[in-house]
Parts: sequence; structure tokens; C-alpha cells
Amino acid sequence: MKALILSGGKGTRLRPLTYTGAKQLVPVANKPILWYGLEDIIGAGITEIGIIISPETGEEVKAKTGNGEKFGVNITYILQEKPAGLAHAVKVAQPFLGDDSFIMYLGDNIIQSELQTFLETFKKQDLDALIMLRKVSNPSAFGVAKVDENGQVLQLIEKPKNPPSNLALVGIYFFSKTIHEAIDNIQPSARGELEITDAIQKLLDWEKPVKACTLEGWWLDTGKKDDLLEANRIILDTQLSPSVKGEVDEKSQIIGRVQIGTGTKVVNSSIRGPVIIGENCYLENCFIGPYTSIADEVTLIEGDLEHSVVLKGAKISGIHQRIVDSVIGQRAQLGVANMRPKALRFMIGDDCQVELS
Repeated sequence: MKALILSGGKGTRLRPLTYTGAKQLVPVANKPILWYGLEDIIGAGITEIGIIISPETGEEVKAKTGNGEKFGVNITYILQEKPAGLAHAVKVAQPFLGDDSFIMYLGDNIIQSELQTFLETFKKQDLDALIMLRKVSNPSAFGVAKVDENGQVLQLIEKPKNPPSNLALVGIYFFSKTIHEAIDNIQPSARGELEITDAIQKLLDWEKPVKACTLEGWWLDTGKKDDLLEANRIILDTQLSPSVKGEVDEKSQIIGRVQIGTGTKVVNSSIRGPVIIGENCYLENCFIGPYTSIADEVTLIEGDLEHSVVLKGAKISGIHQRIVDSVIGQRAQLGVANMRPKALRFMIGDDCQVELS
């Protein structure tokens, strides 16, 4: 059994951050989104992992994630020259996958459930495809499945105008080698891509064994800013272990579950968890509210921040209005001159400089 993680694409929904970096490396609770899927796969006992990368961001993904040594696995990087669909990514990866069954995991997805249970179902029932479904309120934005009461998949439709159900396809799939033949027998969709839903539909047309499992826990597709912030909130709520390794002066107050990294200094500040703060940061005269993640080497002086994600090396100073629901890119600088009080919300890309006046 192998695994294929998709970490290509242009990440248009997370611009401007993704003009300068891979969307799968944007951190949630100070860990790249990509690594959550990688760890899920490793937890299922799979050690041969291929990662699909794009020409634009592939080198960054390789530099950040490495060859798998630090995770105890073997990682092979596979270049997809253009984003021509999920099924196209499988086609490109066929030399790596060979005749092995595999898990395909979209690199910007995070799920609560462990993969092992689904993997056992896939193997025991000798399936050609096992798809994972989740009830959603807006099914027309996803691939949608129609299933019977036994979990047998009857039909798949990509982003239907009139959805046959509210069951969206989660970005995690289990396939046997038969999927390669199915992909060879489909044509590009109206948007010019080889759709994995069409390939699975081909398996259904051939009456191959295709089943569905419904996720009961949460599923997070982090493709947009609000989705990213929601993922950050849930991960901090459910997985944060409190730990203070940095320096916190006697004038500061730490309340609730807070993690502070080595080399970080907190001066005359109040931090109300759940909050994670990385290494070598400097915070002075700040209030950091719940559901905030601050990466390494960030400087915050006289700031008020809540429900936000701040990336590595950013600097925020002198803003006395509360910043909420924001994502601040790497090395971005945010300052203030004179302004009327108001709540502030930002989506700021890497290396920007913003001054409010």
C-alpha cells in the first residue's frame, strides 16, 4: 500500500499568500497543513509516500518537508507540470504507484478521523475504490455522491447545480490499480481537467466494487481564509498541549491553554488561550486573544490580536485597535500612524508593508 499526497495547484483562493508560497505549507497551529495529512497517512502504517508538486512551489515543499527521514518514511516527489485535474495527478504518478493500491490525500484537507479504520474496510472488502463522504450545507460547491442505504455508490457528480444529495466527497480516496485503467478511459471535463469523479464513475459503469464511508468527525478544506481560520480554531481547541518554554515576565498574564516556544520573550502582555506562539518571538504590551497562532520570529509591540494566524517573521507594532479574523503573511510589516478606532481584518501576503493612517 502506498500513498499519494497532492500538493500542486495554484491556490488561487488563498491569494495573496499563495502568490509567494504553496497553500499546503500555510501553517495551522504552527504546523504546515500538508503535514497533518502526512501524519495521518503515517499513522495508518504507510511508509512509501509520493507527493505531487508544481513547478511554482515544488522546491519550497521539498525544502520544508524533506525526503521523509524526519518522519520515518520514504518520500518521492512527482512533478505535475500543470494543474490538469486530480485524475491527471494520478496518471502522472503511475510510475511511482505501479500496481500497488494507494490512498490519495489532497494536501489542503484535514480530518479528525483516523485513516486506519477506512483502510481496513478497503482491504477486507477487496474494493477498487473507497470514497469518504461528509454532509455539507452547500453540496453544489463539491463533488457529490448518491448512495444507497448499504453505502453502495450509485452516482458521482462534480459540482452539480442540482445536487442529488448533501454528501460531499472528502479529499481522501482509496484506490486499487484498476483506477489507472479507468483514468485511461475518461476525457477532460468542460473545464479541461481529468476529474477523479469521472474516473470513479467509470468504475461504477463497469460494475466494479466501489463503496462509501461517511465521516462523523470534522473535515476541514483549508482552501480559503475563513476555512484556514476555522481549521486553526479547531486544532487549537482539540490538540494544543500547554507549555511555556520562553521567558514570561512578572507583569504578564497567561490564562488557559497556551504554548510558548523556546527563545520567545513576553513582556507586560496578556495571553488568553488557546494560543500557540512559536520560537524566538518578542511580544510587548500586547493582548493575544483566543484562537491565535503566531509562528517563529514574530514581533508584536502594542498590539491586540484575536482569532488570527501570523506567519514567520512578521512584525506588527503600534496598532491599538483589535485585529481579528486575519492572516498575516511571512515577514509582513504592519504599523499605524493616526486613525479612527475600528476593528481591523486583514489578509496580507508575504513580505508586505502596510501602514494605516
